[in-house]
Amino acid sequence: MYRAFVVAFLAATVAWGQNLVPPGPGPQPPQPKPALSHEMRGDIAMARKEYRQAIDHYKSIEPETHVSLNKTGIAYHQLMDMGQAKKHYERSIKAKPDYSEAVNNLGTVFYAAKSFRRAVGQYQKALKLAPNSASIHSNLGTAWFARKNYEKASLAYQRALELDPEVFEHRSTNGVLLQERSVQERAKFHFYLAKTYAKAGVAGRALVYMRKALEEGFKDRQKFVEEPEFALLQKLPEFQELLQYQPRVL
Repeated sequence: MYRAFVVAFLAATVAWGQNLVPPGPGPQPPQPKPALSHEMRGDIAMARKEYRQAIDHYKSIEPETHVSLNKTGIAYHQLMDMGQAKKHYERSIKAKPDYSEAVNNLGTVFYAAKSFRRAVGQYQKALKLAPNSASIHSNLGTAWFARKNYEKASLAYQRALELDPEVFEHRSTNGVLLQERSVQERAKFHFYLAKTYAKAGVAGRALVYMRKALEEGFKDRQKFVEEPEFALLQKLPEFQELLQYQPRVL
């Protein structure tokens, strides 16, 4: 009897205590979404390749910054308005002289104008500011390649690959740093990429670029046999098949 009384008393006490707890908050009204800044709107427009709209948004940023000036330059660059691109990269550098991204991007303007010597110099300036940038090393390699200095091009490509194993596979041109991809001697360019990957021990991609070189019309197949970087690949059946491959030149 006593035990039943204690149980009932405790249950009543708990119920009484629960009644003292204030009710929880009711449903809250939805919070308004924060307004997008001009820079965010510009970045969205860039991702959509709406470069004119991106320029309008970046130019609405007050005060303008070295980043907004550089992004404006990239938008003009995508529109192939190299005069305005150059102007905005230079203004970005003036605002922040050690901004390696804008220094690099100015190099891409020189490259587009086929002023390869100036492009090399500009990329070297950028690398003094950002020595571990794989993309800038890649750009320097491409500029050396355009100057037909294949030895220096190979060294730059090797360094780029050491820093970023995916550096030659990136496809996006958005962001704040441009990576140059246009080359005239595409067959030879792909040969040197195959050589770079082979030296790094990345057999799969070395074979991919070997095939691309052949499809672009690379004639000197003996180089795949003679160059020491390809020595280990020669044991692979895929390598031997590619040596016999007779592609329809693209």
